[in-house]
Amino acid sequence: MPTPPPTPLRGLRVIDLSSVLAGPNCARYLADFGADVIKVERPDGGDSLRRLAWRDPRDGEGLWWKLVNRNKRTIALDLKSPDDLEILRGLVVDADVLIENFRPGTLERLGLGPDELLAINPSLIVTRVTGFGQTGPYRNRPGFATIAESMSGLAAISGEPGGQPLLPAIALTDEVTGVVAAFATMVALHSGVGQVVDVSLLESLFQLMGPLISLYELTGQMQERLGSGLPYSVPRGTYQCSDGKWIGVSTSSDTVAARVLNLLGVGDDARFTTFASRMDNREALEAVMTAWCAERTQAEVMDVFTAAEAAIGPVMSMADISVDPHYAAREAIAEVDGTPMQGLIARLSATPGALRWQGRALDADGDEIRSTGWGSDIDEDERQA
Repeated sequence: MPTPPPTPLRGLRVIDLSSVLAGPNCARYLADFGADVIKVERPDGGDSLRRLAWRDPRDGEGLWWKLVNRNKRTIALDLKSPDDLEILRGLVVDADVLIENFRPGTLERLGLGPDELLAINPSLIVTRVTGFGQTGPYRNRPGFATIAESMSGLAAISGEPGGQPLLPAIALTDEVTGVVAAFATMVALHSGVGQVVDVSLLESLFQLMGPLISLYELTGQMQERLGSGLPYSVPRGTYQCSDGKWIGVSTSSDTVAARVLNLLGVGDDARFTTFASRMDNREALEAVMTAWCAERTQAEVMDVFTAAEAAIGPVMSMADISVDPHYAAREAIAEVDGTPMQGLIARLSATPGALRWQGRALDADGDEIRSTGWGSDIDEDERQA
């Protein structure tokens, strides 16, 4: 068999002191592309992600744990124990990155503040993930995704007109912040200078709000709650078809909007010819779109829109996704140690990432790490899963 190409981050050594989602997701993305990540957990039960939400019916382990902590080695250390703290300090000497998401000040109280860590290893990148950041009046507040979603502006624009503000039905902020932290960590590594990376849940999600703060500060306008709609794109949203199934439609470019309007039979209607006029006549155009879909099955709507090269997609459940040919062709669902989960977040043509093992048992690699530290730079395919 041909030798697989090297993973791009092979040789990068990462200590993951974080727990639950955002910080561990940052470490997961680095591990997926070849970094040697040592996941440090407390001995009394380990990361609570092992027990959060859904369990694998085969072994009782948390499904979230298996995904978020894949490709990582695990060791259990009590950071209040001088002996265990010394083991961690030994790992810091040869590490490239340390990721943590304690409340501000916790790392310092353990004697592992950035000054102490950078004294041990001047080139170390210390990535700190918190709810509100290391500075500011909210820095010591408990930080969770729900709070960031409430305070970032997202909840204020989510929901039906006149209805209650809504929160995402997934851990959106934790997922986004993991990507942000991985990106910021790689930027810091590229600088070649040991330093602290300060990432917050609140600001990671706030970055997704686009120009809404510019709009308010310059004009006093605020985006209203429009359900699935957008103020600048009409029609846009989900629409039910005659067979009870739903489709999603976007018209966020003039060319696509023209195609959709022609399909709806209102291409020459002066009320809908520009973005501004469609915004002014939102209710009328949404009514046309809703009625048009209600007269046709999902398959019929999909066929007509696809033939016209208009932007459309079926509203898909996980049951639909699990058998979808595009997801399969892209290997978006991978099987790791017998557990199906998301594949790699991105595809590199010359140095792809690799999914080597799912999240492991507590302290699975503890004896090896205590004995040899980082160990030799063995080929990743030789490491026992």
